[in-house]
Amino acid sequence: MLATSPTYTITWEKLPDDFVLPDDPVDNINQPTLAAALTESLELAGKLPETALTPTNYGICATLNDKFVVKAPDWAYIPHITVKRSEVERSYTPRLQGELPTLVLEFLSETEGGEYSIKATYPPGKYFYYEQILQIPNYGIFDLEDGTLELYRLGENQRYQLESANEENRYWIPEMQLFLGVWEGQRENRPGYWLRWWDEAGNLLLWGTERVEEERQRAEQERQRAEQEHQRAEQEHQRAERLVAQLRAAGIEPEE
Repeated sequence: MLATSPTYTITWEKLPDDFVLPDDPVDNINQPTLAAALTESLELAGKLPETALTPTNYGICATLNDKFVVKAPDWAYIPHITVKRSEVERSYTPRLQGELPTLVLEFLSETEGGEYSIKATYPPGKYFYYEQILQIPNYGIFDLEDGTLELYRLGENQRYQLESANEENRYWIPEMQLFLGVWEGQRENRPGYWLRWWDEAGNLLLWGTERVEEERQRAEQERQRAEQEHQRAEQEHQRAERLVAQLRAAGIEPEE
């Protein structure tokens, strides 16, 4: 399968087994944690199909003018692969091995502006690659430091357009039927900004620790309710005992 433009030809070919993938380290320790948090809440909410992939710093490939191009977004959502997972352990080629990613996210680098690169010549920049080569419908750029999220959506002209957030400062991802937005709080001893999911009704998709805490609070509420019921029953019993005592003191034997 191929696509052409006046300046380049795109084909979807399997990456050779001996192809040396980039082994660039992540920019900082927080990026894997942010990525894992995105996947965890999807899985716990039952919104991660068995054939979906949510890779982190993982090569997504295409062939541009007979040259392999590999970009590794910080997080991606691939809704459906059509091959065995063992075939995509090293990298993934859309159209050949499954569907296009629905969403790719880049966590803003402190050292470069590569997330915005529109460089069209080989090797192409990230922005150009996601927009023009892969044509991924949603591209997000997240600044961990100030909590800024920019969401670009592919328009009818096959160009990215900067989306506007809703009143809650969230972005609707129609392919996932979820909102993506920024949440401030703590997870794994890291206070700061996080990317989170909300469903159409505005309910936050919880992490595992939050589910445990929610269940603990529910159990505590049930315990308190049971304790209150016990106290009420005890009070009723004591009231009945006093009434019996009063009747007997008056020479009346209450019926059993």
